[in-house]
Amino acid sequence: MNTLDILIVEDEPFQREMLSDFLNREGHRITEAGNGEEALRVLTSSSFDLVLLDFRMPGMNGLEVLQEVKRVNPEIDVMIITAFGTIETAVSAMKAGARDYITKPVDLDELSIVINRTADHRRLIKENQILRQEMKARGVTADAIRYKSRKMAELINLAGRIASSQATVLIQGETGTGKELFARLIHSLSPRAEHPLITVNCAAIPETLIESELFGHEKGAFTGAMQRRIGRCEQADGGTLFLDEIGELSLPVQVKLLRFLQERELQRVGGERTFKADVRIISATHQDLAARVKEGTFREDLFYRINVVTIKIPPLRERREDIPLLIDHFVGRFARENSRKIDGVSREARDLLIRYDYPGNVRELENIIERAVVISRGSLLGLEDLPFQEALCTDDAITIGQQAREASLQQAIESLERQLIGEALERAAFNQTQAAKLLGLSERMLRYKLKKYGLK
Repeated sequence: MNTLDILIVEDEPFQREMLSDFLNREGHRITEAGNGEEALRVLTSSSFDLVLLDFRMPGMNGLEVLQEVKRVNPEIDVMIITAFGTIETAVSAMKAGARDYITKPVDLDELSIVINRTADHRRLIKENQILRQEMKARGVTADAIRYKSRKMAELINLAGRIASSQATVLIQGETGTGKELFARLIHSLSPRAEHPLITVNCAAIPETLIESELFGHEKGAFTGAMQRRIGRCEQADGGTLFLDEIGELSLPVQVKLLRFLQERELQRVGGERTFKADVRIISATHQDLAARVKEGTFREDLFYRINVVTIKIPPLRERREDIPLLIDHFVGRFARENSRKIDGVSREARDLLIRYDYPGNVRELENIIERAVVISRGSLLGLEDLPFQEALCTDDAITIGQQAREASLQQAIESLERQLIGEALERAAFNQTQAAKLLGLSERMLRYKLKKYGLK
């Protein structure tokens, strides 16, 4: 377990001493503060990984201290401790920047689990910082991959860890999630970075030409083959071959690709000579290849060959915390490209952009922002600049803003409630009775919410 520097802020001496003794035994370095004012004085002179913060205290309450902690150092994780374990308390704390919360009387086993999860999160952040430094030293830019969510941080971390290996990688995700960006990131961080990254869009090439595209052909191999052509596998020698939408390959081509993966040898169409090629394969698909294997339309042996490491990119609707960062990035980029002075996005438009589901994922958001920047009459992008606002709003600007804000808040509350229920189930080893106690709910209410959110 990673050792953390923890500040305990608790006005009850017995509770503070109990927490301090327990966390000391767990191997953490502990500092104590009896109230909010003392905590802020300590924070200005020492650095901490985590603040355990009582929500109800005389003087400054937990929410006020939390806001000040985040102002002093946004990187510090804060966990709220409260005897009032309601969703409302959790919502206000999470919106102010708290990482987690735990209720009194404190279950020490539960506290240990939550703190270990925080330690894992901080380790992930540090590893990603090292990864960014390495990328900067190599001249690799990650500007195109903008993220704030833990899901994406874990995937970036995974990409950095597998980059130096020779393992084949399968990147799965819906259209527009950024599969090619991950392939480029892996290649850029690999020992093959000085050699080419060759991309083949398997869905864009007719079936009759895909074999020639991959392996090349000799002059006269077929009608129209006026000269020899070097295939993409040969072009990628020493580097990386990225096969986008690999699920579109026909079974005969899958057989030849499998042979290439096994032997690292190829034959041009119409040729007799065998060539060696040292190529790393990264594949991508929006399809369920395991289901395609069961259907008999994708070879099982090829599936296992390309699927040594899997990266599953979540759709944008499942990582909404990334949307504000992406909005600002795209606004700045397209404003520069089109020589437009755009100061930002109105609150109503931003709310609408955050709650939209994006069937086209990041690519769709990018197109929406580009269109808005180009057609906007003012320096602030508003609802009238968004292509889908008519379907979601009325013509009354006041009603538009109110509906957007209310929907956004309700969505945030439901998202947080779903997250808290999922975490409580994990803490309780999926025992619903214990999970209900952790949440302060009746078992009947918990069952209702499990059904409401489709949780199993």
